[in-house]
Parts: sequence; C-alpha cells; structure tokens
Amino acid sequence: MLIELRAENYAVIDHAIAVFGPGLNLLTGETGAGKSILVDALALLMGGKSSAEVVRHGADKATVSCVFESTANAESILEENGIDAEGTEIILRREIMAGGKGRVFVNNQPCTVAVLKALAPELALVHAQSETLSSFDQSQQRMLLDRFGNLVMEGVAEAFARWKAASDKLEELLQGEQDRLRMVDLWTYQRKEIEAARLEPGEDETLETEKRVLANAEKLYAAAMGAFDQLYEGGISAEVCLRAALKHVEELARYDARFTDSVQQLESARAIVGDVAAGLRDYGEGINASPERLAEIEDRLAILDRLKRKYGKTVAEILAFGEDVTRKLAEVEDRDGLLKGLRAAVTKAAEEYQRAAAALSTERQAAATKLAKLAEAQINSLAMKVRFEIAVAPNQEESHWTATGWDEVEYRIATNAGEPMKPLHEIASGGEMSRVMLALKVAVEETSSKTRKKNPTPRTLVFDEIDIGIGGRAAEAVGQKLKALSRGQQILCVTHLPQIAAFADQHFLIDKREADGRTKTQIRLLDQRSSTHEVARMLSGAKVTETSLQHAAQMIAASK
Repeated sequence: MLIELRAENYAVIDHAIAVFGPGLNLLTGETGAGKSILVDALALLMGGKSSAEVVRHGADKATVSCVFESTANAESILEENGIDAEGTEIILRREIMAGGKGRVFVNNQPCTVAVLKALAPELALVHAQSETLSSFDQSQQRMLLDRFGNLVMEGVAEAFARWKAASDKLEELLQGEQDRLRMVDLWTYQRKEIEAARLEPGEDETLETEKRVLANAEKLYAAAMGAFDQLYEGGISAEVCLRAALKHVEELARYDARFTDSVQQLESARAIVGDVAAGLRDYGEGINASPERLAEIEDRLAILDRLKRKYGKTVAEILAFGEDVTRKLAEVEDRDGLLKGLRAAVTKAAEEYQRAAAALSTERQAAATKLAKLAEAQINSLAMKVRFEIAVAPNQEESHWTATGWDEVEYRIATNAGEPMKPLHEIASGGEMSRVMLALKVAVEETSSKTRKKNPTPRTLVFDEIDIGIGGRAAEAVGQKLKALSRGQQILCVTHLPQIAAFADQHFLIDKREADGRTKTQIRLLDQRSSTHEVARMLSGAKVTETSLQHAAQMIAASK
C-alpha cells in the first residue's frame, strides 16, 4: 500500500505531501490544478521516463518520493540488487536536475531506474494519461489472467529450473569442448613435466637449507669445533671451570646445607654444557664439504625454480596445478560419457517441462475464455460498447520456455462495431484505457476472491481521469466498481465526476493558488464536511447552493 507521496519543485508543485490510506483514495479539483501531475510523479517513481521539463521554473532540481508498505517479493528484489531493507517500508526517491541528469535512491541508497522498474509490479500499477497502457505488457496481462484462474506455477517453475540447469551444463561443456581439445597437448606436456620432477612437499625449503650448509662448510665446521673446544675440550673450557667450581661448592655444602641446591644446579649446568658440546662435535664432524652434493642440490633447485616460474610460487602450488591438469585431461577422456549422460538428463527434463507447460496452457486457455466474457460485460457497463477477447498462444520453441510456461498472452479489444480486434495498448483514449483496466481488475477480484486459496500480494492501483466521456448511470457504475475493487486493494483515482467522488474513503482536494507572484499547487485531505462541500461544487459549479449541498450529502450517504 502507498503510504505517502511527496513532490518538491515538480512542475507547478512547490512542496506537497499526501498521506494515503487503505481503500478508495479520490483526488478532485479544478481542471489544471495538477491532479494528473501527482499521478505522473508516482509513475516516475515506478521507473517512468524523466525529463528536465518537470523541474519547477527557477529551481535547481525536482524531487519526488514515496513510501510503500514492503512485501516479501519486494524485499527479495532489494536483496538481489544489494539494497538493505528498511523494516516494513520501502522508500523511493528520484531527483531530476535542471540540466536533465537525475539520481535514484531506494531506502536512501543509490541505485538505478532498472531497480524501480523491477519493484513496480510489486508495489503499484499506474495508469497515467501520459503513458497509455504500455506498462500493462504481456507479462502483466499473463499475471492478471493467472490470478483470475488461480493457476499454480510451482510445478512448471520447478520443471523449468531442472531443464535450464541441465541445458546450461551441457552448453557449457559443448562450448568448452573445442578449446579443451586444443589444450590437450599442452596439458599432457605439463602433466609429464611435473610428474617427471617427482616433487616432494617442502623439499625446496629443505634443499635451500642444505645448500647454505654446504656452501659455508668450512665456516660452519670452524664455528662448531671452536664452540666445542670452549665448552668442553680446551684447558680452560667451561666444563673444566664448572668441575672445579663444583668441588668448592661441594666442600661448602658439607658444612652448610644452604649450598645443597647450588651443588645440584652446577651439576645440571655441567650436564647441559656436556650435551651442547657433544651436539656441536657431532654436527662439526658430520659436515661433508662435498662439491658434488652441492652441485646436485643446485641442479635440483634450478629445476624447481623453472617449475615455479610456470606453475606456482611453491612446490605445493605446482603439485596442485598438476592435479588440476590431470583432472582436465580425465574430463576430456571421459567427455563422451559425460555428454551422453547430460543429453539424457536434458531430454528427460525437457519432457517433464513440456508436460507441465502443456497442462498449464490448457488451464490458462480455459481461464482466458471465462475472463474475456466477464471482462466484456464489465467494460460495457461503463458506457462503452466493445468486443473483448484474450488470446493464449502456446509457443513451444525452447527459446520461449520460461518458469511461467510457454504461453504468449494478449488482451484484444474492438471499441467500435465492425472494427477488428486490436491489442489493448493500441486503444487511443486514456479514459477508455483506465475503464478497461478497472473492468478487468473488478472481474478478476470478484472471481478470484471466491476461489483463491491465499491472500494476494497487496497492490496499489492508480487510475487517472477514469471518467472521461461518461456520466449519469455509467459514472455511478464506475464509482461502485472502484469501491468494490478497493475492498481488496488500495485505489488512487483522479476524477471530475461527483458520482464517483461520493464513494471516497479518503477525499483529497488539489487546488492552485498564487503566492508572491508564483502559482503553487496544494493537496488537502478533506474531512466529511469539506468532502460534501467539494462534491456539491462538482455538482453545481463555482457557486455552491443549499440544494447542491443536500444532493451531495444524499449521494455520499447512498454510496455508503
């Protein structure tokens, strides 16, 4: 449901705010007051085309914004486009610069007009005088028919998803087949080169350490044996000094128990020195200054460096590259089996989809016959004399398969006797378009409310000047239909007829006033007294009489 609509510096509107409610929201006012401008502003927020001409003279930019109640599907669309949800509401805003450029915001986050167009079907359907019924495309027409027939899409959608997944996988394999075959020789060479190296994880680090040792063998031997001599072997080595000190401390401990721990500590120190010295001696004696071994290591490291330049920075990455190449080669070798299995899966999924889509098409055609008959009767009750039909054309080509079936749905109408049926969007009159849409919606709501298994997604329907070319009983019939439709959906309607205005749940007056030499459009929500006065004005013209007030009150009372 539309909660609020704002416009600033938009056309003749300086600053206007309208807070809408559930049910039937009617907008009235003198011709040229700006009623349709508000509808155009909402259409802009549904992704309509913008123009610098809408910027109020003297302003830098025009801003239009609105607040809708959120829906589960709308939140999914926001998530798909990386936009955070704002609780239970969705805030839309568009800014149009005087230079022609513009910006779009959803929940105060920058986005694109494409996001607004994606959200529009979940939020509102606007039938503005400026845009004809182009927004009511074949997709929308199909959705309305499916709603009327209470058609279930889950089976078709699941079958389509299975077929699409299998087809995409097969296509990917077929497209990559030629490239893979060209790469076989390279992959084979790479696998052989890596396998021939007989790599061991971490061997490069081990070899680098051994290389440093061999390259500095004399220095390392001198250091190790020098340390051994200082610690153990020399005449004044640490071991000799500790042994002498230990004798003196043992003598002290014989007379004073305080030195008992010192004796143990010195013995431990002698043991540690002995262990370290032995390790240094073994290390030094084990050094083999072999030029042959050094050359062997350098050759091995050269091989590893060459492989690293080709396949990875470490031995682990080279081994992983080799495993990947082996897997690719295995896929090429097994391609016949893979292709056979995938083709079988695609065929099976296609057959399942065809059965589901054909069954849905049969149901859709039956629903189309019923809806066309009901809609024609509803349209003709609104001061029109038309022939109406709904064409459901199955297109079984794979390129036309979708999650909602393969049918092309088109609403056709002939507004004058003897004329051929034409697509709905080719109707010339905006008022006729709005009445056709109203009749369709009423036909769907009256039927689907009796048969549908769950409540529909809330939607706001907007009709601009639905009353063009009608009056009297037809106008009252339009009002009754709007009222009936508003019980299940929020309706916004611009009208010039008192017979329709009398049915309002919320009545808004749009008027123009001059202030400081500028024309400004204002929006006011009327209370019961003011609403009666406005209906009386619509009945009698500029001068409201007591008779017109009484007539207006009677009309409003009768509409309740």
